[in-house]
Amino acid sequence: MLIGLSVALAVMLLDQLSKYFVLHEVLGEQAWIYVCPQFRLVRAWNTGVSFSMFNDYGNFGAWALSGLALIIVLLLLHWLKTETSRLAQAALGMIIGGAVGNMIDRVRLGAVFDFLDFHIGENHWPAFNLADSFICVGAGLLIAQGVAHYWQQQKGKSK
Repeated sequence: MLIGLSVALAVMLLDQLSKYFVLHEVLGEQAWIYVCPQFRLVRAWNTGVSFSMFNDYGNFGAWALSGLALIIVLLLLHWLKTETSRLAQAALGMIIGGAVGNMIDRVRLGAVFDFLDFHIGENHWPAFNLADSFICVGAGLLIAQGVAHYWQQQKGKSK
């Protein structure tokens, strides 16, 4: 459990520090900064969830999503408490830390600050932040571990 909690704390701190730094030190008053043809740093406020879904519910939406995130974090903490795999503990820590980082934004600022903006030609990905990235990586690791475990079991049954 200590691995997961340590990862969660590190992710939450990295997320909050990166948001503060980009918002206050890098962007300043600018709406966006061109980095390269496929990437910009932007000032984007997301009051909804991933890809700005449910973005039209104002303060109620921010508080409702924070409440939902808190319930999910509590469930993930319970899972973390019983998890024996160190990889899964780290992955759960990434998801928990990212969720808490975004929850802090919602409660403190009324919206999540997103600043990473990637696009290739006309194809544009919605802006996101480090918390979102860690949530995706953590979920990917859990899925990969689950698939590997499944194939290992199937291999054992065929012998």
